Amino acid sequence: MSQGKVNNESYQATLQVGASALKQLMWFIVNGVFFINPLNPLSGLKVFLLRLFGARIGNGVVIKPSVNIKFPWKLAIGNHAWIGEKVWIDNLVEVKIGNHVCISQGALLLTGTHDYSKSTFNFIANTILLEDGVWIGAKSVVTGGVICYSHSILGSNSIAESNLKPYVIYKGNPAVAVLERNISLVN
Repeated sequence: MSQGKVNNESYQATLQVGASALKQLMWFIVNGVFFINPLNPLSGLKVFLLRLFGARIGNGVVIKPSVNIKFPWKLAIGNHAWIGEKVWIDNLVEVKIGNHVCISQGALLLTGTHDYSKSTFNFIANTILLEDGVWIGAKSVVTGGVICYSHSILGSNSIAESNLKPYVIYKGNPAVAVLERNISLVN
């Protein structure tokens, strides 16, 4: 392994924002006033504003206070999803959240990273997909490129760096499968 000196001037920023500077500025203000601000409990207003900025949002979506969303124009949320307090959706690229998904308090969806093996420290971003019925536990992290398949669960304080199989519960850092998820049908 080489321990040579790195010229930080060679770092490359390659983020494709996908919006004009004015739209980015407007979102920065709206995000701070209506989303990150814990004094706004109005989920319907937040859904309206996300749609206004290009997000594709289904019906019955609940967005709790203190949620931080990087770029709404790179976000899709299905029907009856729940986004808990202090969730951070750091969607530098597309994040897709399915129907009946629950993202618990303080969770982080993190699409970006860097290639630490190159002197240019290249930016890398990969999409995140949460399929229908997924539950992301409180203070958990889902990293870029991960697919959480149908009805999988990521336990509290866990980190998903690889795909989660359907109907399986994962815990730990890195998250590992610990139990199959059996859902009983009740009337």
